[in-house]
Amino acid sequence: MDIDYRLAFELAPVGLALSRNRAIVDCNQHLSEMFGTSRELLVGQSFQVLYPSAIEFERTGSRIAPVLNRRGTYADDRIMKRANGETFWCHVTGRTLDQTAPHEAGIWTFQDLSSRRPVKAELTAREREVAAHLMDGLTSKEIGKALSISHRTIEIYRARLMRKYGASNTGDLVHKLMAG
Repeated sequence: MDIDYRLAFELAPVGLALSRNRAIVDCNQHLSEMFGTSRELLVGQSFQVLYPSAIEFERTGSRIAPVLNRRGTYADDRIMKRANGETFWCHVTGRTLDQTAPHEAGIWTFQDLSSRRPVKAELTAREREVAAHLMDGLTSKEIGKALSISHRTIEIYRARLMRKYGASNTGDLVHKLMAG
């Protein structure tokens, strides 16, 4: 039996996108539905339309390029934005087709985590980045290095997150971020 790869792409149980220079070349129905828009409106667009802000799009691109250069793959949990403006936690995994030019062409998967990790507080772009790294178990120093800012600044952002989520310590904050 021959496999219809186009049909498999369309019916995959995760959002799929093919990229060229950080623009969407093709995507499946699941991705369109997850972001609340049509395939026709996504194809040809920059991935920036899926981010809460242009700053997060730029920072993410800068952060993942060296990892794609080194390993060829990248994965993280991040807050993304639906077409109606609603933000949600999403697990994103990608593979570059050429490690020497990581953004030139790739394939990306998107899994909506909102059912088990709702976004409960209004967060700034930097707070969303710090929250994602905290959930990965990174220390303030490790997060500071990853984001190219001081670990003391990370501690300020962590304190803000703790206030917004009513958390008594970092462990409690991570639990509240993960559980919603």
